[in-house]
Amino acid sequence: MDFDWIFDWDTGMGPRRKGRHRGHGPGRRFFRQGEVRLALLSLLKDEPAHGYELMKRLEERSGGMYRASAGTIYPVLQQLEDEGLVRIQEDGGKKIYHLTEAGREEVLLHEEGIDRIWKRAHGWKDWGSTMGPETAEIWGSWGRLSKAAFKAAAKSDFENTERIRAILDKARKELEDL
Repeated sequence: MDFDWIFDWDTGMGPRRKGRHRGHGPGRRFFRQGEVRLALLSLLKDEPAHGYELMKRLEERSGGMYRASAGTIYPVLQQLEDEGLVRIQEDGGKKIYHLTEAGREEVLLHEEGIDRIWKRAHGWKDWGSTMGPETAEIWGSWGRLSKAAFKAAAKSDFENTERIRAILDKARKELEDL
């Protein structure tokens, strides 16, 4: 049985069968609306690539926490071509996508948003390095602890919030000492 090793914050569940939550990180969407478009433009600014190569780069940039599907990437690439932001060049039977001058201008126009995407991806990459089959046994407990802490904090006053923080800090210290 093949699994995507992601965490679902809502249920406190760990491994999911492939196909469920694809393209998601820890129980949440990796890209916000319009960000796949910007990410692809950004990657093409680095160098031209074919669709599969772009899918692999997205996965690498997220530390494996985001796996793009052809059903996500190719419609966006078609949209970028329709907008005149990329052009296609055939090479050995593969479509290689190149950024146009208008595409370069679009990247510059959205530079701040693109930087936010890759900073977030770097954080997910760090997160993903600690998630895997060997840690699956504790995901449910960890998720329930996190959910209980957030629920308690949401309905507490300042004094109880400090108490919640102290409990969590004590648990973290004990785990670090293992």
